[in-house]
Amino acid sequence: MNYYITDNTAASVRIGDIPETSYAEFYADIAAKLADARYHIAHYFALPAEDRLRFFCLLLDDATGQVLIASFAMEYYDEGELPSLTARHPQVHPFERDITERYGVRFDGMPWPKPLRFPFDRFDRRSSIDNYPFYTMEGGSLHEVNVGPIHAGIIEPGAFRFICNGEQVLHLEIALGYQHRGVEHEFAATGNRLRQMCLAEAVAGDSAVAHATAFAEAVEKLAGFSPGLQLRVERAVALELERMAMQIADTGALCMDVGYQLGQVACEALRTMTINTTQAWCGNRFGKGLVRPHGTNHPLTAEKAAAIRGNVAQIARRYDEVRRDIKSSPTLLARFEQCGIVPREEMLRIGGVGQAARASGVTRDIRASHPWGAYAGTLRHESIVKRHGDVMARLMVRCREVLQSAGYIERLLADYTPHAAQRPDYTAALAPDSLSFGLVEGWRGETCHVAVTDAGGNIAACRIKEPSLHNWMALALAVRGEGISDFPICNKSFNLSYCGHDL
Repeated sequence: MNYYITDNTAASVRIGDIPETSYAEFYADIAAKLADARYHIAHYFALPAEDRLRFFCLLLDDATGQVLIASFAMEYYDEGELPSLTARHPQVHPFERDITERYGVRFDGMPWPKPLRFPFDRFDRRSSIDNYPFYTMEGGSLHEVNVGPIHAGIIEPGAFRFICNGEQVLHLEIALGYQHRGVEHEFAATGNRLRQMCLAEAVAGDSAVAHATAFAEAVEKLAGFSPGLQLRVERAVALELERMAMQIADTGALCMDVGYQLGQVACEALRTMTINTTQAWCGNRFGKGLVRPHGTNHPLTAEKAAAIRGNVAQIARRYDEVRRDIKSSPTLLARFEQCGIVPREEMLRIGGVGQAARASGVTRDIRASHPWGAYAGTLRHESIVKRHGDVMARLMVRCREVLQSAGYIERLLADYTPHAAQRPDYTAALAPDSLSFGLVEGWRGETCHVAVTDAGGNIAACRIKEPSLHNWMALALAVRGEGISDFPICNKSFNLSYCGHDL
């Protein structure tokens, strides 16, 4: 099958240059490639084009760093069913479910034809979160436990339906889609580039830098702009600071759930110190306002760079003490080890990404496989991979990544020489009738923004993939066979995004 072959640093591609094939050929080739662990789908979506739907698939080759773009089309009112790729490769399920929910396209043999998000503009308005078809099992010894959608604390709405035999979880089904945010719709509804950047930062507030970077990269490719060394370094520093802050926060959350108060309060203090470092740089603890297309409003000065280096070195030293304490505590190890296991084969089948996948032995990391910016030049990233796939492995990946990120920030800023920074450009002309993507490794994992322009060079559609899209299924697999009381630590070991899913 013909693909348009590109990579994560290349410019945008004209829509007319993307080969269009039949679905039969698309199905056969994608199904064959996904049988090889080197390939996985970054995004797969459909867009209306007059009286047709045109489908686009971004397939990543993790061995070569190539991005393979494929396309096919069907009549918008075609009553036929397309053979389901999910039936052979479960990693496709969120994409096919999303396409069905948006446009009514039916996939024959789809093993899980359920709504994904309940967006405000869904095809079937009779389908609502109130009548979500939860999986049921019959048996005199079985009972159901429903958690949510309203939770204690500050987390966002989501329903967790457990089927249990006594205390043992047999099945967990997670239903999201309570917010109907319409984020992707808003990108196309405004031509204001600054507003679009603010929308990108709001996709998932704890990943503001990752999403802003992905969208900025997509926009810059459409404008034919290549960030200079200083901008590439600053964006990498911001991403690694965000990674440090959230991995430290998750370490503290896991400590809290097993009653290890010393680890909890130590991590809370270190996380505060990390986000305060970001605030001192740009005025916002979560890095909002820091990443902008074509430039920055908050260039690093020598003084700020020195302050970041000093803070990061102190945070890393103190956090390493917490890490050693956790590894030397038999009580903590007894709770974390052999709990919530997701084997490598299952993680590959569902298309898992990020530190959760790497904890199960899946070396999937955009910084290494599809490098961009500083990761394609100054840094040569080596992924941290564990094999056990349990809560402990996911925690240890986090611990090691905090220290690795601290080392990267030191390397990036040790020889940093500030100079006059280029200011953002919100009016740069974008290539018409084109497609571009920003592919970034956020702290949760692979973050993808695809932007498509119309004939006037305006963004006509934006499609976003947050790493939680795949990893919610990993959480459901992790709790199978575990006691229901272990759900909190399994959940915290993934720390997935509700709002990032409910686009």
